[in-house]
Amino acid sequence: MPRPISATLNLSALHHNLSIVRQHTGTAKIWSVVKANAYGHGLARIWPGLVATDGFALLDLNEAILLREQGWKGPILLLEGFFQPQDLVLLDHYRLTTSVHSDWQLEAIKAARLAAPLNIYLKLNSGMNRLGFPVGQAEAVWQWAKSLSNVGEVTLMSHFANADNSIGAEEQFAQIQHASGHIPAPRCFANSAAVLRHPQTHYDWVRPGIILYGASPSGDIADIAGLGLRPVMSLHSEIIAVQSLSAGQSVGYGSRYRANSAQRIGVVACGYADGYPRVAPSGTPIMVDGILTHTVGSISMDMLTVDLTPCPHAQIGSKVEIWGENVPIDNVANSAGTVGYELMCALAARINVTTERTQ
Repeated sequence: MPRPISATLNLSALHHNLSIVRQHTGTAKIWSVVKANAYGHGLARIWPGLVATDGFALLDLNEAILLREQGWKGPILLLEGFFQPQDLVLLDHYRLTTSVHSDWQLEAIKAARLAAPLNIYLKLNSGMNRLGFPVGQAEAVWQWAKSLSNVGEVTLMSHFANADNSIGAEEQFAQIQHASGHIPAPRCFANSAAVLRHPQTHYDWVRPGIILYGASPSGDIADIAGLGLRPVMSLHSEIIAVQSLSAGQSVGYGSRYRANSAQRIGVVACGYADGYPRVAPSGTPIMVDGILTHTVGSISMDMLTVDLTPCPHAQIGSKVEIWGENVPIDNVANSAGTVGYELMCALAARINVTTERTQ
């Protein structure tokens, strides 16, 4: 028999979450962000659940090719653009839209021999300070791009650093507006947080990512409460052993947890080699037999331990929800001092993954 840990991906939840995004964005078209192998969900497995999108946005050229070869004929946007001039051969062949954030990329496009012009997204650095032309150069760079015969439609693009927190997107958005408000070009500024919090940034295209998978951009589950988003990924396992501790006895590496009184401890087939955060402390939420409880002690490579006090009937074979419908991934991440994005992306290849469609 296989090890009892498994993940389930609900494609109906993806479709549902996409519809929630549409309710918030009006006439704006949607780039469904599927970078990092669809946030760890597996691009080949889940893209059919997002087939109602207007386009897919990602980083990896091989993943873009996979989408084309699996039948997606709509737009595909390379969020970091291309990395070598020779990549343009594939962008041309597969008809990909590319982000352009540096002078050398425009020079490469100018010099390339293409079958048809490529649509590009001019990335403006409005304060994130990662990729992009200085926002003050917006008009000059747009004019340059429009002058190139190898360039088709030019869309203005930027990325907000604080749309998911109290700082907000207003200052960056004001800079963008000041520098480019008069440029007659389509615009794409809003990420997941801006989709929910900053409707003035929606414009022509939006780029939702984490909310499509049913988690919070800020990591605070309260930020998406009431929106109706549903988790796409559920991670389950089983109790594989039960230990009875006496007062003062410890469990796990480093003896980091000691029982204050007699206590039953469940051993779950899940550890950091499965993608569970090793730094998760005692008290991280988990569900056993439909009852919410918490972890105790250190997370091992292949196992973790849980307090069975709230679920006295639990035994070997009892079902465990690690995260999913009842244990939000954001709550697990918060306990471990990280974000839901990281837990999704960390799901290990050794875990059996199945897809389903349930309403």
